[in-house]
Amino acid sequence: MTETNNRQHSHAEVATVNASRYLQQLCKHFGHKVEASFDEKAGIVRFSIGDCRLLAEGEVLRLALDAPDAETLLQLQDVVASHLVRFAFREPLAVDWRPGSAGSLPS
Repeated sequence: MTETNNRQHSHAEVATVNASRYLQQLCKHFGHKVEASFDEKAGIVRFSIGDCRLLAEGEVLRLALDAPDAETLLQLQDVVASHLVRFAFREPLAVDWRPGSAGSLPS
């Protein structure tokens, strides 16, 4: 078995009229310390503990996480959600993580 077979995934869909703005803001913020690339519609942040893919589709921000194990996935969920909620202080956002698959968002 390879290490990738044990990887854990989760995803969330966050309703907001500012999906593209938050995608860019998160990627810019995290990009000061880790590898991040993005445009107005899609982005990826490569943390040392896993990856976060982001997709802005209209009024929905889709997030997909990939981590090596369940404990690390929980940590990554907390980091991404807490930053998103902080950036969106003007509106109440709900980030409801659900188990996902490696293909939760396009590459």
